[in-house]
Amino acid sequence: MEKVKLLSGIFKESQDKGKEYLVYLDVDRLVAPCYEAIGRTPKKLRYGGWEAMKISGHSLGHFLSAAASMYIADKDEKLKEKLDYAVAELAYLQSLDDEGYVSGFPRECFDKVFSGEFNVTRFELGDSWVPWYSIHKIYAGLIDVYILTGNEQALEVVIKLSDWAKKGTDNLTEEQFDSMLYCEHGGMCEAMANLYEITKNEDYLELSKRFYHKETLIPLTKSQDELEGKHANTQIPKVIGAARLYELVGNEDYKNAAIFFWNVVTKSRSYAIGGNSRDEHFGKIDTEKLGVTTAETCNTYNMLKLTEHLYDWNHNSDYMDYYENALYNHILASQDPDSGMKTYFVSTQPGHFKVYCSPDNSFWCCTGTGMENPSRYIRNIYYRDNDDLFVNLYISSKIELSDKGIILSQETKFPEADKIKLIFEDAEEKFMTLKIRIPYWVSDEVKIVVNGTSEYSKAEKGYISIEGNWKKGDILDVTLPMNIHVYASKEDSHKIAFMYGPLVLAGKLGRENFPETDILEDHLKLNHYPGIIVPTLVTDNLNIEECIKPIKDCVLEFETEAIGEPGKVKCTLIPFYALHHQRYTVYWTKMTIKEYKQTELTSVDYQEKLNAITIDLVNPNEQQLEIEHKIKSENSHSDYSSEAGKGWREIIGEGYFSYEVNVNPDKQMYLVVTYWGSDKECFIEGERCIREFNISVNDSLISEELLNENKPYALFDKFYTIPKELTSGKSKIKVKFASTKGKIAGRIFGVRITLQENV
Repeated sequence: MEKVKLLSGIFKESQDKGKEYLVYLDVDRLVAPCYEAIGRTPKKLRYGGWEAMKISGHSLGHFLSAAASMYIADKDEKLKEKLDYAVAELAYLQSLDDEGYVSGFPRECFDKVFSGEFNVTRFELGDSWVPWYSIHKIYAGLIDVYILTGNEQALEVVIKLSDWAKKGTDNLTEEQFDSMLYCEHGGMCEAMANLYEITKNEDYLELSKRFYHKETLIPLTKSQDELEGKHANTQIPKVIGAARLYELVGNEDYKNAAIFFWNVVTKSRSYAIGGNSRDEHFGKIDTEKLGVTTAETCNTYNMLKLTEHLYDWNHNSDYMDYYENALYNHILASQDPDSGMKTYFVSTQPGHFKVYCSPDNSFWCCTGTGMENPSRYIRNIYYRDNDDLFVNLYISSKIELSDKGIILSQETKFPEADKIKLIFEDAEEKFMTLKIRIPYWVSDEVKIVVNGTSEYSKAEKGYISIEGNWKKGDILDVTLPMNIHVYASKEDSHKIAFMYGPLVLAGKLGRENFPETDILEDHLKLNHYPGIIVPTLVTDNLNIEECIKPIKDCVLEFETEAIGEPGKVKCTLIPFYALHHQRYTVYWTKMTIKEYKQTELTSVDYQEKLNAITIDLVNPNEQQLEIEHKIKSENSHSDYSSEAGKGWREIIGEGYFSYEVNVNPDKQMYLVVTYWGSDKECFIEGERCIREFNISVNDSLISEELLNENKPYALFDKFYTIPKELTSGKSKIKVKFASTKGKIAGRIFGVRITLQENV
């Protein structure tokens, strides 16, 4: 990384904006939870949002990684001073703990775990919210600071913290350790592998192997896809850990798991922009459900990390095709160029908009990886393999290869223009092969001209190779022809996106009925914000891309013919990374004229109608939504149903679960509960149990429900009227499901509040 520097263009501008936020952040506020975790008074108040919750401290870890990478990219000494100060603060706080613990939350949860007697769910361990996930960010940050900046104190702190973890987990049997890993644990496998590579201490390699999560990874080694219903970003760091272990110990199973996972996710579980997941979870294979809470940005950050490893093993240009797509269309698009704020989800719901974090009171997981993303733009533009230099990404930049005496600059306005100029600013006539990547999207033959005369066009394995003893002043001119092409949804041939070269083009839909601000502390707040009508593209032209033309004298702006219905309107498209603070659509519905005439112009499907009247929604078994809605439960459990394609929650015997949901105090409110129509009475341990349960609002009973195969093999919604006196003057209510001995509450597949009694 230290050999590469960005020169100009969209990535340099985004890098600079990302650096502004790192400079803005106050280390004392980031470190404050670490003081409070050991009962000390911090120098300043901690930040809000997730930093005011049990996951606190994760943002400090992300800051360490981001600032270290940004220092390498930008060489800002003031940022380095902040970084060194943060490490020194952690070292000081660690010295106050007799076991070497330092983190943003008290260690009591780990003390419970290390005793062997602990509670565990997918997102709770030892009565704390994903503690290994959170503390992993500090591990990773300290390791990055040491590797990238040479800060020895960072290494000392992370070694002590790792020795504490090793000592504590030594108390656990293999069964207990595996049980612990049922809860999300971030990239602990990778972190311990990285620390082993630095120190050669076998303790850390052993611990890395113990963090290898068998439940997820063993099926992947056998090329078995069991990802459906799983929390997506919980799995990706586990696979990165497997990749690191393969690099250290050579176990082919680890390699096979990583490759199979990458192929399944990128080819069968991703959107046009390169992101994946809906409501943070993997859905059914080869589906592409659109929605507001799709494409969690953290996931793509981690998928790019995984892609680096696979490319290191096999310099296949397919890996860089994916990397480029996700980098331009998700990562670059996820940062507001005005404020520098980051997205959590990237909506694929036609007519919606991007929602960004606030500077001081969000600190979501994607705020953290969002800090890191702009500092990582210099990665993978080039790749060095002995005498081979791969040019993978077309980004204005410079690389220095001191052993060859080479300084190579890449001058380009790509993607605004299709021309790239590679200039040897310095060279000592030493042998080097340049391998120029030929992307999948080029629309015509690529030709490379060397010093204005020699032409090269033959590509092998996605690269054109040009050998030479390069000298100062040598120039390679590369032209990459681009055109409009169509991306088709994996599950609905009527849903398409348009691309120009590597760029996803989004429809500009303006600011009609736009919220007061799209920079928010609560990323869920606008999930059900009223939508707009998005034009349907109606044409009998089978090559619909022919209906789109560049707008004269405008850079990367395109316009359709008048094929938008209703109204025969023209639609404007621009690169998705450039579209901010307005409504958009990435996916369009296309129809023939006959198909459109057979469809009522105003018709929308049931789900769209339901979404239009929804005030709030909880999907059971989905960590973030349940936590944000303050779930409370006793004797309840949740899981995912492949048959229904959704998560659920239920109670068997005496117990309850409840959520706090938003309501409109001035309107009549309705509760909508989603059930599986085949659920009925069953026998548990020889006793007959009926699915009979109570539903209450603010502890007032509103219904006694009985499920007994109401609508076999289908999900169905049931509407309940909420008495107005229970919502009057309130912005939130508590919805509770409860059952008694011998009975079952649920399964509940969805809980929502609506403005109407029916759709």
